[in-house]
Amino acid sequence: MEKIGLCLFKKGYTVKGLSKCCFDRIARKGSRILLIKVLLDANAISEDHAGQMKSLSRYMNASPLVIAEKAGQNLETNVVYSREGIYTLNFDTFRNCIDEKLPFVASTNAGLTATIIGEKIRQKKDELGLSLAQLSRKIGVSRRMIVKYGAEEAVSQITMSKAEKIYRVFGHDVFTKIDVFGRSAERNIENQENEQRAMLQAPITRKYSELGFEASETRKVPFNIIAKKDDELIITGVGDRINPDAGLLSRLIDADNLVIFDRKKPMERDIPAITKQEFMEFEEADELIKFLREF
Repeated sequence: MEKIGLCLFKKGYTVKGLSKCCFDRIARKGSRILLIKVLLDANAISEDHAGQMKSLSRYMNASPLVIAEKAGQNLETNVVYSREGIYTLNFDTFRNCIDEKLPFVASTNAGLTATIIGEKIRQKKDELGLSLAQLSRKIGVSRRMIVKYGAEEAVSQITMSKAEKIYRVFGHDVFTKIDVFGRSAERNIENQENEQRAMLQAPITRKYSELGFEASETRKVPFNIIAKKDDELIITGVGDRINPDAGLLSRLIDADNLVIFDRKKPMERDIPAITKQEFMEFEEADELIKFLREF
């Protein structure tokens, strides 16, 4: 875990480690935020932790990643895997990605595959002056398949054996790079979250929704609720005990940190804190945002 933090630090990231959390490291450089879970075996990630990471990433505009040595078997370098809908890499692949050397090979149900870009295949073929017959022999596919690969807007997924032959002829430029810093390997999680939010019964979360925020209750993180409206992001701790990591986390992700206490107001003077009754009295989102700004 230390070498991951050191790698990020050397590349200009601000890194924060968290304990007893659904992710182990949060790192930021500019607008890029990474939520990182470090495991020996990627298969050990729980559905609950992965779900929390994906949900939080959507609110924070962050990228969830699992870094592991194996997933049953050792993970290959420069191959992107997926566990519970989260991009999964070994350390060497992660380090290459941090260096902006994105991979183009993915582990799928069909084995190791790559995706080629038709327009670039055609351009490279013309640049090298290769005929259909010559390229067909070099790659080991029919001329018809070569035409299909080079179709104007074609994006074709191919096996690793074919990818290796195409790589030897054209290099890596003809392959689609896998942006592991995208939100998640599983993009379509918003509908799931909408269903979950509809089922939430906590009064504070409902109040956030009434004020026009998207809001979710959280687990295994230093706060209890995360809420967002346009560019306004609020993390909220509920109760009389403050998690000191919440303030550090809020500053790292440019979020407001609110505490809704029961009986004992926090002694920390730099944290906005109100009672549940006071919170429930807000009638407009702007009132809450103004309170946070003026605190």
